Amino acid sequence: MMSLIEKLANAALARDALQVRALAQELFRSSPLLSGLAQPATSSPEALVVAAALVELLAFRKHVAAPAWTVAIGGLDTPFHLLSAADRMPRLRAWCEAEAPEPLRRRKLFAPPDYLSEV
Repeated sequence: MMSLIEKLANAALARDALQVRALAQELFRSSPLLSGLAQPATSSPEALVVAAALVELLAFRKHVAAPAWTVAIGGLDTPFHLLSAADRMPRLRAWCEAEAPEPLRRRKLFAPPDYLSEV
């Protein structure tokens, strides 16, 4: 069975913003401290990178510690924009690349600075 973190990462890779928000809220409700979350057992290296980045971002937003496993997860080989509109809109793409939250930007994931700020 797919973990909640893996579902969150897959929704982000599918650029399903509504699902990402819903899953992020569910994740935080089920594990508000986040630090005890286990690394997802995914066979997708991309999903693992996205999972680590999003869990770190949520931990930062909620002022809690991220799970230790996230530190060891590197970045994507190629940049990925979490908003599909960034593929079509050069100014949005540039803004996301310049202002993405650090846990995302460090892993070559790009989104607006307020991505998941209301979770």
